[in-house]
Amino acid sequence: MKVIETKLSGLLIIEPKVFEDKRGYFFESYNKKILKESGIDIDFVQDNQSLSAYGVVRGLHYQLTPYAQTKLVRVLHGKVMDIVVDIRQGSLTYGHSLSIELSSDNKNQILIPQGFAHGFVVLSELAIFHYKCDKYYNPEFERGINLMDQDLNIDWQVPVKDQIISDKDRELPKFADAEMNYYL
Repeated sequence: MKVIETKLSGLLIIEPKVFEDKRGYFFESYNKKILKESGIDIDFVQDNQSLSAYGVVRGLHYQLTPYAQTKLVRVLHGKVMDIVVDIRQGSLTYGHSLSIELSSDNKNQILIPQGFAHGFVVLSELAIFHYKCDKYYNPEFERGINLMDQDLNIDWQVPVKDQIISDKDRELPKFADAEMNYYL
């Protein structure tokens, strides 16, 4: 596994070492020992998986402290544009976002530390999205940011007419009005 730093401190891309031949491919999608040797020592407690069609936009979600989650995300089938927003007050990149394509072809993963809002949009006909979390889901501490907030200037790469967004996500507050309690 290769661990790559991004412009948002703590947000990491993990590229697996893939072994391919005429039969197909093999790779380790998670190896606690190798990640620990790279400085990533996280005790994941919950795995989640979703299936979504083209144009589905999910996010931007996070949980408040003390239930803030670190996530290790990847795509099992299809392709998504993954979006992460730094909500760590006091961070030099507070309010900045990063977009990374994740697919079953590139097999990359993103380690999203606590203090980031997260979302994605499906770019393929279907996508199966998988993520590990280091804290359990707690609906009382769940929060979000409106994914269409013009101030964030996120390119969701799917025409608005083709976007499928839940009512819950449409009603989330703008970044400036969102409740956040994660500080550096």
